Amino acid sequence: MSFTDAIRTCLRKYVTFSGRASRPEYWWFILFLFLGGMVASVLDGMLFGTVSVETAPGRVEATSDGPISSLFSLATLLPLLAAGWRRMHDTGRSGLYLLYPLIVMVGIGTFATFIGAGEALLSGDFAAAFVGLFGIVMAVAVVVAVISPLIVIWWLTRPTQPETNQWGPPPAKTGGATS
Repeated sequence: MSFTDAIRTCLRKYVTFSGRASRPEYWWFILFLFLGGMVASVLDGMLFGTVSVETAPGRVEATSDGPISSLFSLATLLPLLAAGWRRMHDTGRSGLYLLYPLIVMVGIGTFATFIGAGEALLSGDFAAAFVGLFGIVMAVAVVVAVISPLIVIWWLTRPTQPETNQWGPPPAKTGGATS
């Protein structure tokens, strides 16, 4: 699958979460989103000025006057999720695995709130959140939170299942490319 075919396919399947997406389709689309985001940022800088970042003790403030990057990201969010969902299907996994890092973060936040460490974390007192047995559990949870996005990326790089799986037949091979 070529770069333009992948972009066309992913945008045509804007919110299609069923079926499968080949490895080239997904990764060409990711490259398009990366390059498109860079171009949108440059256009923001040329048309609306630069991004300013101000820091002070205990405070970091970033402002941007450019809406182009935000609009590009918003317009491509659903196609990105749909392509990733279909890519997970192509590797034989449920699309819900794409949300694994988000589920881990929500779980950690819920646990931290439950044990009373949420307020300490929000105020920046990390030492108070990692005390005692609950602190050990929080430390393990943070390690899982760091590793979980890497696991999802690993799953997204896995080869296509050559046979039909529960989400349908393998993606059509175009241009002799295999996934």
